[in-house]
Amino acid sequence: MSKHHHPHHESESPRPEQTPPQPAAETPPAKPEEATADDAAQKFQAELAAAKDRELRVHAELENYRKRAARELEEHIRYAELSLLRDVLPVMDNVDRAIEAGEKNADASNLLEGFKMVSQQLRELLACHHCTRIEATNAPFDPNVHHAVMQQPSEEHPANTVLMVTQDGYQLHDRVVRPSQVIVSKQKS
Repeated sequence: MSKHHHPHHESESPRPEQTPPQPAAETPPAKPEEATADDAAQKFQAELAAAKDRELRVHAELENYRKRAARELEEHIRYAELSLLRDVLPVMDNVDRAIEAGEKNADASNLLEGFKMVSQQLRELLACHHCTRIEATNAPFDPNVHHAVMQQPSEEHPANTVLMVTQDGYQLHDRVVRPSQVIVSKQKS
């Protein structure tokens, strides 16, 4: 038997079609407009991050300032009377000396002189701290600085005139610390 050799029946495996080698996939070069937009976006993100960082720092500094100011205010309020107390202590020492002298010596005139000096020292001390006595006698009654404890008929004074002060009032600058307790005139009925 003769063998015919057909080219189609060869036992060779079929070859896939070969494609010519392609260059490696590269991103096309960015167009100038796209490059600018990407750069601007990155720059904007960097600026945004820097702004957020600044905001956090400023917020933290503000919180620290608030806390420090609150502490300083609390301390100032707590020790506001310190200078007044330092000024009062010598007056207290003189009161103690006057009492001690009164116990040793039965002479009341020395004790009276001692207390007059203490009273004068206290008035000067109050004045140094801008605390002044409210003048009231013979002044028109003013409910802002006077507290009427009684009314009395008077022929010599018009109605609502302070006839007598039963307890001195004081003010610090223009604010009343304690109103004067006064007896006020009224018209005779």
